[in-house]
Amino acid sequence: MTTTAPARPSAEHGAGPAPARARRRGRRNPLAGLSHALVWLYALALVVPLYYLIISSLKSTTAIFDHPLTPPAHPVWHYFGDALDYADLDLALANSVLVTALALLLTLLLAIPAAFALARGQGRLSALLERIFSLGFLVPTFAALVPTFLLAAATGLFHTRTFVVLLLPAGAMPLSVVLLTQFMRTIPAELEEAARVDGATTAAILWRIYVPLCMPGIATVVLLNFLNFWNEYLYSLVLIGPDTAQRTIQVALPTLQNNQATEYGVLMAGTLITLVPVYLLYVLLQRRMEEAMISGAVKM
Repeated sequence: MTTTAPARPSAEHGAGPAPARARRRGRRNPLAGLSHALVWLYALALVVPLYYLIISSLKSTTAIFDHPLTPPAHPVWHYFGDALDYADLDLALANSVLVTALALLLTLLLAIPAAFALARGQGRLSALLERIFSLGFLVPTFAALVPTFLLAAATGLFHTRTFVVLLLPAGAMPLSVVLLTQFMRTIPAELEEAARVDGATTAAILWRIYVPLCMPGIATVVLLNFLNFWNEYLYSLVLIGPDTAQRTIQVALPTLQNNQATEYGVLMAGTLITLVPVYLLYVLLQRRMEEAMISGAVKM
């Protein structure tokens, strides 16, 4: 009787080289460990300044310099009220919310139809217009300061919030239009054709098909522009001026600093107040931004 020896596992089918796979995993471990270490180091670099800002807003100036990273033993809560009173931050905060909200609304009302037209365009004129919008990235912010100042004076809107509301969307249009155009080009043309068959108008196609499908891109545009509008300082300082009734919070915040005796706890508390709206908006739009990033990575 002839016996057949059991077949040896073939390395080609992945049954035999378990030690080899273990060695490969072992070789990957140092690189994976380095990647994790860099991620934690980056997270620490972001968390430590925020931690320092929070605890400093609850400590006296002496405690801030003597024990910079030590939590306050006796928190001083009245610094937040002092910051609101000394620099009228409550009024400046309302001005910033008003200016930022109106500028964002105007940006979306202009950028969404423009991106829709460019995404649907097929000719050379459409490509030329898209390149013209892209050229807006090449204009430095400070280069337009003097012409903007002259324009504000000529229109009679100097030292008003109105001109800042009209100005901020102009600087945000290049980024907004280019981003939204790329998102709208990913929408299948069959959806628009089906809507046309059902009798939908161009406006209905834009607001009922393109806008809902582009919400991740719109959320990204809103968050990026919100950060720029909220933190804008130079044009707000020049165009609005020191008028406490109209100045934004970024212009009002430096008034908490005194060359002779600065209460750094109050200054830190005022700075923390300016960060609260940014944090709240990021929490609201975080998932939409992640969807936009993931969809962009999949398309690539």
